[in-house]
Amino acid sequence: MNMPIQSSTKIFPTTLLFEHQDNNDFYLETQRYLKNYPETRFIDICLHDLNGHIRGKRIEVNALHSLQKGCYFPLSIYAMNLNGQVVEESGLGKYIGEPDRLCMPVLGSLKSCADHPTQHAQLLLSMQSDDGSDCMLEPRNLLKKILTTLHQIHYFPVIAGEIEFYLSSQQEHAKTPQTQCFDVDTPHDFHRILQQIEQEAKRQNIDLTAIVAESASGQFELNIQHSHNILKLCDDIMAIKRMIRQIAVKHHLQASFMAKPNMSKAGSGMHFHMSILNQYQNNIFRLDSSKYPNTVMQKIIAGLIDLMPASMAILAPNVNSFRRFQFGQHVPLEANWGLNNRNVAIRIPCADQDNQRLEYRVAGADVNPYLCVATILAGVLHGLHAPLDLAQTNAKLNILNIQHSLPIHQLEALQLFEKSCIFKQYFGTEFMQLWCACKRFEYQTVINKITQTELDWGI
Repeated sequence: MNMPIQSSTKIFPTTLLFEHQDNNDFYLETQRYLKNYPETRFIDICLHDLNGHIRGKRIEVNALHSLQKGCYFPLSIYAMNLNGQVVEESGLGKYIGEPDRLCMPVLGSLKSCADHPTQHAQLLLSMQSDDGSDCMLEPRNLLKKILTTLHQIHYFPVIAGEIEFYLSSQQEHAKTPQTQCFDVDTPHDFHRILQQIEQEAKRQNIDLTAIVAESASGQFELNIQHSHNILKLCDDIMAIKRMIRQIAVKHHLQASFMAKPNMSKAGSGMHFHMSILNQYQNNIFRLDSSKYPNTVMQKIIAGLIDLMPASMAILAPNVNSFRRFQFGQHVPLEANWGLNNRNVAIRIPCADQDNQRLEYRVAGADVNPYLCVATILAGVLHGLHAPLDLAQTNAKLNILNIQHSLPIHQLEALQLFEKSCIFKQYFGTEFMQLWCACKRFEYQTVINKITQTELDWGI
């Protein structure tokens, strides 16, 4: 994937990278949308919870304009588990009376829905605190805050996303068409659904660069164009996951973004390619004459690696996520880096100097993209500010000599996360306590169930 960066002496337009809420702007946006889709009947107004699940409600089209003043949803949306239940241990539920918070529309997010695009729309909301500031329990707002910190010191990330997923038959005994890795001629049933995904992505202004058949049969990867608008990139990832699910249902298929939906098949990851621009729009990542990262790139990689063990609490957000980390599956098992090597956590791909970047390969497809990118950018800030040294790669393997093991268990990852001073600095204690409370509750929900395998032991 190429990430062309145009060199320029022009100062980077920082004011264009942040969102501005204006009632008139939203009114004009709704007018343009309804002009293009005059048959619109319903709009889903949505927030994304900690797990990246959509929470919201469906409104009639005649209520759309009134949203310029906002609407209210309970703060406890950010304390919901994977089953949609409020985790009372979070302290955001019945104990405090489930208070509401004002939610404002995100400009530019009014788009059609893939199930009935001419009649059905969707709109993303963002929650505010009581004082009108961004609610820092919302993953999107957390990412916005960390981005602002980077922009203020004249570092401007440019990121592209890659997400893997499976398509399979909804019927238990139905046969799913077989696919092969990098197979251009996909089976006809899959070809139609992939074609429709491309069409709907264009309709929603999501810039896909490729759809690739992955290593396992029925597994695919979508590549989303690199962008300096990091919030929109994550918005697009959330939108495309919903889109794929809706289109799959139309074709009597099921889409899965589990990290490891089948123990005998490859897991699904979410990879991010990142370069960083300065205020003059120049890519500051470079390799020297010996093909080694320059000083700034070394500092950033060192920060990412140092933070990576604690980051696993976010990058592998549930019990199933850790099943993906198996030897021989092109999945990183250590906090390491390497040149042109898909077994490492941070890969330096083949590229010319203008397109030089790193690929962060740890997260599973089940990760919340807002939190994943926020984690990566926290690692960037950590590397820029901390006196860290980057270990040399093994010349024979193009891989870092191991320094940091990654946790192999969710509880271990959560312990590292809640002890991390770096995460406290960038994520805040309140968010970290909320995350750990919800994740430990989800973990116990799984562990407290007796499996058929245990019963079959005959003890």
